[in-house]
Amino acid sequence: MGYRDVQQSNSTRRGLLPEASQSWLKRNNYRNIGWENVVRLYQKINDLIEDADDESTLEELFLEADRIGEKYQSPEEIQDFNRQLSNEANEISGLVDKQFPEETVEFVDFSRRH
Repeated sequence: MGYRDVQQSNSTRRGLLPEASQSWLKRNNYRNIGWENVVRLYQKINDLIEDADDESTLEELFLEADRIGEKYQSPEEIQDFNRQLSNEANEISGLVDKQFPEETVEFVDFSRRH
């Protein structure tokens, strides 16, 4: 690619990055002017895009694991697991309520208009 092609690619791909990454590039003097700066910026944008592709949120990982696991379970096993999970969540909720009881009761009157 020529100089102008790399500059155009940098501008386009930089715009696709999250705002935090864009400001980080600016703070760290990654510029789109001058051949060495353009190449340096191009490589850094590649790194940032690659890192963004590799990172999955914890929620996404759990959902993916659940989706994969369900293929190998019967509907009865899935139902049993969900029942056990619900029971354990209720037990934990009860323990939390015992540890941190809510001593004040709050009443909200929605009948009055202000």
